[in-house]
Amino acid sequence: MVTDRAYLKGARIGPGLARFEAEVERIMAALGGPEAARVDADILQPADLLLDLYGEDIRARAFTTRDDGAEMMLRPDFTLPVARLHMASQAEAAQYVYCGPVWRRQEFGSDRPREYVQAGLELFGQDDAAAADAEVLVRVQAALGAAPVTLITGDMGLAIAAVEALETSAVRRAALRRHLWRPARFQELLRRYGAAHAGVTAGRADLLAAVDAGRVSEAIEAAGTVVGLRSVEEVVARAERLSREAAQPPLTGEAVARLEAVLALKGSCDGVLADLRRMVADMPKLDRAVNRFEARLAAFRARGIDPDGLAFEGSFGRTTLEYYDGFVFGAVAMDRPDLPPVASGGRYDALTRVLGQGEGVAAVGGMIRPEALMSLSEGAE
Repeated sequence: MVTDRAYLKGARIGPGLARFEAEVERIMAALGGPEAARVDADILQPADLLLDLYGEDIRARAFTTRDDGAEMMLRPDFTLPVARLHMASQAEAAQYVYCGPVWRRQEFGSDRPREYVQAGLELFGQDDAAAADAEVLVRVQAALGAAPVTLITGDMGLAIAAVEALETSAVRRAALRRHLWRPARFQELLRRYGAAHAGVTAGRADLLAAVDAGRVSEAIEAAGTVVGLRSVEEVVARAERLSREAAQPPLTGEAVARLEAVLALKGSCDGVLADLRRMVADMPKLDRAVNRFEARLAAFRARGIDPDGLAFEGSFGRTTLEYYDGFVFGAVAMDRPDLPPVASGGRYDALTRVLGQGEGVAAVGGMIRPEALMSLSEGAE
């Protein structure tokens, strides 16, 4: 109905709207602090930038249009728009809170909302990353109040470190890291680089022989009319990359198992820390990421969050937007499968380095969906 909003009936008019606005103000007060400035990001964002930083997969979920030859996108979330505002301000340390609508396309026939509200906070330039992670989580918990949700944490920094610990080519590590957020594609790459390597290489024997003989261009010419958008030069370059890949030794089963063990970690944060300390003996390149994880748990404890009672999943965050590169979290309503995470967030230092053309700042944030949160207490469908 016209008067409904995401997950809430009658919340665009009269008493329903008044209750919603009051809840938003309560959430904003909990998320904010004396140093937090309120910001209002543009609704239309440059599509090329968002696709580069969110990942091409967002195109299927985004509303896009063209203006003066440029492709524009209705903001699918606030993190990147707020980060752009901060980096343009040339400030070092700052805190921001925001609230407004975002838009996501849904599959045909889906009853999930295409427009909903996000309220959130972003912290930039904080000297103590662990303390900033804890600060965001404490404020989000305060805004959630007594809502019946389960808090789950993860660490994309650990997942990235586990990929970087692989003894293989930089090209392979880069491909695996790029597809961390696409678990099915990631597993296919692991298989191709490992157990299936010999079979894949044998299947390309003729092509690899042509590369070795320097005759790929001749083979393309002999095949007839070139069909497709790639030039002959691009096809040759691709064939040469495949030749270099074929020359790499396959990933061992042991190396793949160690990586998958990190991604499969699950339990309390304290319990996972103990598991990680044991893993470092076989994967010493994990050490720095594990130290950061341990420092974060100490910061949680200092703010009254018990790490032993806080859930951790090694693969949590791998199906979210691609800019997270450290701590991640989400609050899930287990009894409401119709709802997305009621709250989520994490660390995205690398994104600011891209926006700052190599000069970045520490960055972490979190957001709440007020409509989803209200629906838990009001029993809305």
